[in-house]
Amino acid sequence: MKSNLKTLAFCTALIGLTSCNANTKKQPELYAEHKVEQTVEHKEPNKQFIKVALLLDTSNSMDGLIDQAKAQLWDIVNELSYAKCGNQKPNLQIALYEYGNDNLNGDEGYIKQVLEFSDDLDDISKELFSLTTNGGEEYCGQVIQTSLNQLNWGKNPDDLKLIFIAGNEPFTQGKVNYKDASTNANEKDVTVNTIFCGNYMQGISTKWQAGAELTHGDYMAIEQNTKTVHIASPYDDAILILNKKLNKTYVIYGAKGERKKEMQAEQDNNAAGYSKANAVSRSVSKSSHLYKNKSWDLVDADEMEEVVISDLKDDALPQELKGKSATEIKSYIETKRKERESIQNEIQELNEKRKDYVSKQKTESDNGLENAMTNAIKAQAEKKNYSWK
Repeated sequence: MKSNLKTLAFCTALIGLTSCNANTKKQPELYAEHKVEQTVEHKEPNKQFIKVALLLDTSNSMDGLIDQAKAQLWDIVNELSYAKCGNQKPNLQIALYEYGNDNLNGDEGYIKQVLEFSDDLDDISKELFSLTTNGGEEYCGQVIQTSLNQLNWGKNPDDLKLIFIAGNEPFTQGKVNYKDASTNANEKDVTVNTIFCGNYMQGISTKWQAGAELTHGDYMAIEQNTKTVHIASPYDDAILILNKKLNKTYVIYGAKGERKKEMQAEQDNNAAGYSKANAVSRSVSKSSHLYKNKSWDLVDADEMEEVVISDLKDDALPQELKGKSATEIKSYIETKRKERESIQNEIQELNEKRKDYVSKQKTESDNGLENAMTNAIKAQAEKKNYSWK
């Protein structure tokens, strides 16, 4: 949940001042002697992250689970976009693993890191849609331990660090004991949440609940073969029209620009392949602060100081900017930025009306994976003083 933002590293003294309730006005005075060094190393020293590692069983029986993940990604992202830590909006990073698939390397426990922690939502969507299922051995303890070893979880105590592991075989299989993996998770301040695909009591008897309790995580059971319910609204067409306009505000640059622009369109199509409502959910995600593309879009790259416009060569620029001066390029980017912000604001305003409409149409909570994940994230975020507006 498949350009990465690098995880922020905090020195011991600074960690004590970066909680959601910290008085940030006092920090420059208290740490004036470190001011220059911190400015160089950390542009945004108070920025928090929600880090989610999604470990999905891709054995034969898990087609329904993978389908839910593909169909509900954007609704999950949208819910997380409303999170706040003090006055700040935390960024989101998602890592993706598959396990329990015969096509994977048995010597490595039938486990594969599909995507390391990434804030590139298009990459996450692409990798989710690339997953296929096949029979295999499901080693829950080992895939948890692997994700703890391989991923950069960071040291910031205000980051929300979560593992979600979903599957339907006993939690005790494999050579790595889930209790040992849980001990390591606690040491890294990572909460393990377990999602059993099947009967709630069966999940308890096969230790999925125990696997969550050891890190104070949530145990959930879902019916993985339940189809995702998408509710259409009167605002959908208008949001999709705005999404097309939004896509025209992206200004490609560099070697990967054209390819990443094509990927953006591909993921629009993947979302639409499930339903119009799912395409709308993706459009809403693209209007949020979580959707950034500094590695290939000049608007984001300039805003996030990823590039120096005057250093760009003609061959790194799109056709419409070749031969232009740095001043002309900056003016063009600023025009696109203002246009994008206006479109994103329109989408957000329409989405507020859409959310209200959809909530009145729902008769029950029926989207298994989405509800399981967002409910657990909110409950665990409250412990670190995160809030939802």
